[in-house]
Amino acid sequence: MKLSADIARSLLMARWKQSLVAAIGVTFSITMFIGLLSFMTGLNKLLDGLILNRTAHVRLYNELQPNPVQPISMAPAYKNYYHFISSVKTIASDKRVEGIALKINTPVFFNEGSVQIAGSISGIDVQAENSLFHFNDYISQGSGNDLALIPNSIILGKPLAEKLVANIGDQVFITTTRGDIFPLKLVGYFATGIRDFDKVLGFTSIKTAQKLINKPSSYITDIQVKLFDINKAPLVAKEYSQLFNTHAEDIQAANAQFETGSFIRTLISYMVGITLLIVAGFGIYNILNMMIYEKMDAIAILKATGFSSTDVKTIFLMIALSIGTFGGLLGLLGGFLVSLLIDGVPFHAVSLPGISTYPVNYNPVFYGIGILFSLVTTFLAGWLPALKASKVDPVVIIRGK
Repeated sequence: MKLSADIARSLLMARWKQSLVAAIGVTFSITMFIGLLSFMTGLNKLLDGLILNRTAHVRLYNELQPNPVQPISMAPAYKNYYHFISSVKTIASDKRVEGIALKINTPVFFNEGSVQIAGSISGIDVQAENSLFHFNDYISQGSGNDLALIPNSIILGKPLAEKLVANIGDQVFITTTRGDIFPLKLVGYFATGIRDFDKVLGFTSIKTAQKLINKPSSYITDIQVKLFDINKAPLVAKEYSQLFNTHAEDIQAANAQFETGSFIRTLISYMVGITLLIVAGFGIYNILNMMIYEKMDAIAILKATGFSSTDVKTIFLMIALSIGTFGGLLGLLGGFLVSLLIDGVPFHAVSLPGISTYPVNYNPVFYGIGILFSLVTTFLAGWLPALKASKVDPVVIIRGK
């Protein structure tokens, strides 16, 4: 093997310019494969995150009431006692659940003079909403924490605030479905990047929302559940629906179109990258074919001096894999540098306050796939020329000379 490696290196260096061109082809392919995939998947995560980060994995949207028949009332020892049940924490104690956030959704009218703009208000638990669903990341001005600190406050979507000609610190008047008018202090703007969503929605605290609709402190309309494993959402939603006898919607059912779009964009990126690698493989195939025709004498001498067909095949496969390895490693470095370059390009959008540069996904899996494909492609590209070289008959070559 050592001798075969020395011979392969000599043949490789004898045509080092052609070998370098083949390696550059592999390098370019891997660089573009990693750069394209990193950017496209980063973009996918950004686009999906606009909705998925703000969407509960499971949403229960009927008010849950404690069961009037509790286990303690069935125990004979406590049959004649009064039973005080403070809460039922079945969901929070589920080991599959990362956390829950309570919410109140109610339709309202936002008043702009004599004009009323139909919209809705979400009363949220600010701390839970921020830790589970990145609420503060979408605040373009002000702070989400002000909802919990300032009574009767509201945060509006930036397009809605522009419609109302409302600045931070102003009073925003809303009309509830009961016809009551309430003034709320504007303490911030939010922007999710989806204008249709931003121009009809405002956020308040749960306590403020309960006052708006004249409900007690125990009243909620939604329980938002975030799971450790998002893929379990359909199963958990079905289980909770049966357990609590309520409606339950999982994130896959609510946002199926986003998953489909993300899958298609990622698939296109993979296909383009693989196509580039195949093109580079044809370049290696052509170079090795030319090398074999030019080195027929050397191959004949090798076989005449005792090298077997397997040895000759191994030598040319070593040449192909050397090109693939060298080009692949340079491609990994090039792909990482291209990703860094894209990641450093400024990107500012009013609708995306949390984004300052183009999104890039530095997933190590892409680099593993890149080097694997470079080796597989170059091995396949070198297999046929190596097989052809192993079948050279030294007698025919020497007789021809």
